[in-house]
Amino acid sequence: MNKLSMSHVYMNYHTLKSETEALKDITFSVSEGEFISIVGPSGCGKSTILNIIAGLLKPSQGDVLIDNKSISYSYLKIGYMFQKDQLFEWLTVWNNVLLGLKIQHKVNKLNINKVKKLLTDYNLWDFKDFYPNQLSGGMRQRVALIRTLALNPEILLLDEPFSALDYQSRLNASDEIYKIIKRENKTAIMVTHDISEAISMSNRVLILSKRPAVIKKEIPIKFSTECNSPLKSREAPEFRLYFNTIWEELDIND
Repeated sequence: MNKLSMSHVYMNYHTLKSETEALKDITFSVSEGEFISIVGPSGCGKSTILNIIAGLLKPSQGDVLIDNKSISYSYLKIGYMFQKDQLFEWLTVWNNVLLGLKIQHKVNKLNINKVKKLLTDYNLWDFKDFYPNQLSGGMRQRVALIRTLALNPEILLLDEPFSALDYQSRLNASDEIYKIIKRENKTAIMVTHDISEAISMSNRVLILSKRPAVIKKEIPIKFSTECNSPLKSREAPEFRLYFNTIWEELDIND
């Protein structure tokens, strides 16, 4: 069953003097519980796709449906993780995680217990009274994800969620956050410039062309050996083949 579908979406940006075509006939669907990544050259419109799904931008043409309903009826089903963790430095981990619930007036015993369980399950309970500047980059990203999960979204949008981290932290954070997303059974769409990250975390990778972006190719990711984490996936024999295929499809050097 399709959790989300984007059908014949076009996006044009207008100024007083010109019109720029950003997206051209973008069509794809995502099954419930699936994790897909979108890769492509810088500036091709990857984040624009996420913003349209989130309802932050209205496409020039086309439809986005969640559970076969317009996103205008479904925006509360979406959680968005940005490039920066967007944590408030003057709030503790506990108060950062509760922030979305407070804004939506959903602080109740049931949700409080859920937040406690998330923090406990993902090794952050002991840090609930810490401030963001006392945490590592990977821990900050976990806090940001738990703040998003506290609102119980069904679809997670991840826009370069690890780009602010150094390489080792990025590997660890992607591994941890992948496991959280899978354990919580969320549907996820991630935009990334990192081909290895896309392959290791995804069921499918969509490759966009230069602007105006079209979907050049869709690569299903399947490993012959069982890989239960992104770090393990990077060791699989097929990993390099997928990497080379995606690299050749990108328009970076055209």
